Amino acid sequence: MLVKEIMSKKVHTINYDNSVFDACIKYRDEKVGCLVIMKNEFCIGIVTERDLIERAICTRKNFDTTKISEIMSSDIKTIYALEKVETAIEVLKKFKIKKLPVISKDKIVGIITVTDISKARPDLSKRFIESWMKPQWKD
Repeated sequence: MLVKEIMSKKVHTINYDNSVFDACIKYRDEKVGCLVIMKNEFCIGIVTERDLIERAICTRKNFDTTKISEIMSSDIKTIYALEKVETAIEVLKKFKIKKLPVISKDKIVGIITVTDISKARPDLSKRFIESWMKPQWKD
């Protein structure tokens, strides 16, 4: 099974020079788990709800003046749409991430998440949870 077959085609993006406040409004309105940061039609970063909490709220950034590019994760990992789902799992596992932008011809065409994989391939998600997430859980 290929990444393009199970990825979400709707990618929620925000421009790199928008404020943290703009991102919060977008989160509220679109009810998403991450925003892909764009600059000149290229994906340059990603911001998750956790990033907003740890890098903006907990550090008491001014939401109106702090640019989203100041708190984004810029070492973004991506995967090609024609890669196998198993390859996506390996990338997610290797970098301990849960969301992976999908590209084709250097343009973002989707996003694949742990949830997408578990819905489409429960057999793979069970192995994924056992090999990556379960050892991280603490009782």
